[in-house]
Amino acid sequence: MTRSPFLVPALLAGVALALAGCVGLPAEGLDPVPLTPTSRYSLQVEPGLERVALAVHDTGLSANQAAALRDIAQRFSAEGAPVLRIEAPSGNDPVAGELAWRIRGELEAYGLSPYQLQVVTYAAPDPRAPVLVGFDTVRAIVPRCGTEWTNLTRTAANAGYANFGCAIHANLAAQIANPRDIVQPRTMTPADASRRTVVFDNYRQGRTTAAPQEALVAAAQVSRAVN
Repeated sequence: MTRSPFLVPALLAGVALALAGCVGLPAEGLDPVPLTPTSRYSLQVEPGLERVALAVHDTGLSANQAAALRDIAQRFSAEGAPVLRIEAPSGNDPVAGELAWRIRGELEAYGLSPYQLQVVTYAAPDPRAPVLVGFDTVRAIVPRCGTEWTNLTRTAANAGYANFGCAIHANLAAQIANPRDIVQPRTMTPADASRRTVVFDNYRQGRTTAAPQEALVAAAQVSRAVN
């Protein structure tokens, strides 16, 4: 029986391919390795738009339009966006222009500051096109984790694996109440100095600075400890 001269090289090539498939990619993957394992993923946002279109009627706002206007005013306040834009269609239609300014007045009546409201025009195909009321939003980007996996045993570079930290950032992005907090922190609320004034007053007059209920709780804890 004669053996083909190509049989042994073919078998060796098959074994090499099988071993390569078992080894897989290194744990950190083939992308550039971040400076630290925790910096591979970070919270990010993408822009969006919240807007409602209100048809122009000679009779003014309908009941449904007034409800929609109240709803977007509440969402604007909750979102914390800087400006709420009222966009009237171009074409100088008097009814559309009057409706845009009437909408501004309604929003002010709902408690929005005049400095937050902006009336502009947009290029519309019809002078009686709807009046648009909306504001810019931001949305947290939820990363897609586990779409591909590397070989977690190949750690020769001592780097974190490719999916390290992805699930944590995905959970944070899905749960954060206001994505604007990712862009910049909120301003601090003013301190409440009333309690501090009372404590300093009592201290200057040589009286106990603790509140009565605090003193009672402390005495009860000491009593329980002694018993």
